[in-house]
Amino acid sequence: MTAFKRAGRLASGAALLIGVAAAALVLLPSLMGWQRYVIVSGSMTGSYDQGSLVLAEVVPVEELAVGDVITYLPPTGSGPDHLVTHRIHSIDVDAGGRLFRTKGDANEVVDPWTFRLDQPTQARARIGVPKVGYLLATLSRKDVRMGAIALPALLIAMVSLAALWRRLGVEAAKATA
Repeated sequence: MTAFKRAGRLASGAALLIGVAAAALVLLPSLMGWQRYVIVSGSMTGSYDQGSLVLAEVVPVEELAVGDVITYLPPTGSGPDHLVTHRIHSIDVDAGGRLFRTKGDANEVVDPWTFRLDQPTQARARIGVPKVGYLLATLSRKDVRMGAIALPALLIAMVSLAALWRRLGVEAAKATA
């Protein structure tokens, strides 16, 4: 086996392995009914560090308890305008239902807002995978996704063309002999 063939097979195998791993990372949690979140700040350091991928199961809101880690959108005007992953610090009940207050594990004080969960279900963190969130966040960029698709396709095309070129050369040599 020539060095070129060996390199082509290694490159194809590596591209296939990377593609399968990325597909598994994206598809398997969804097939299990779980949601994926990337930790973008240090407020949960110690439990889920920045860049971690958090896999969360969707559970009925009634099942949530103090100590659970949830990902939610804070109330309008509270400050953050993006999803937050924090631990439930307290749950109070009033005439309107359950009132939640959360706190980041690395934060000194509880979050200044309280909120209600209006949907019947809520994402509750189950597993955190350190650093993998960086990969998922990177793949959310269109140029990176296109490169991740184009590079393996280009490698396959180059290996196929090289094999075709060699085969045509062998046939041409046979025809002239």
